[in-house]
Amino acid sequence: MIGGGEIVLPPESSRVDYEGELALVIGRRIKSWPEERWLDALAGVCCANDVTARDLQKKDGQFARAKSFDTFCPIGPAIVPDLDASDLAIETRVNGVVKQSSRTSQMVFSPAFLVAYVSRMMTLLPGDLILTGTPAGVGPLAPGDVVEVEIEKVGVLKNRVAADERRG
Repeated sequence: MIGGGEIVLPPESSRVDYEGELALVIGRRIKSWPEERWLDALAGVCCANDVTARDLQKKDGQFARAKSFDTFCPIGPAIVPDLDASDLAIETRVNGVVKQSSRTSQMVFSPAFLVAYVSRMMTLLPGDLILTGTPAGVGPLAPGDVVEVEIEKVGVLKNRVAADERRG
């Protein structure tokens, strides 16, 4: 989902968390890409919210279902090209309250490392996304919440949270 849409809480889950992240948008076909040329591989970067049904992740022992519901992982508000995102401020707010605040340079893996590492395992194609991980402070969302992921020089991804009409 491109930024601005609703994040719909599925009835299958009782705990859905926000995870503000930097998304790297691949701009060309790459395989075994050298780390020092990571910027040449990108179309740009954008904000992402790697929404996760945390209870289902724990129940399943992995995250495929927990991260795959419709409306999960909104991105946006736009793809920003030609930006070295290796040291940018990243912040997530819920209802205006700061919940996550860090810098991309403090993440476990750098954007350069991730592009090189992932491209060693698989061929990446234009439009593929690599999410870089989330700072400390993930937490639950509730119907009516407004969640914002802001990355310096990139913009603000803003989404309202809604209950699924199938919820009892």
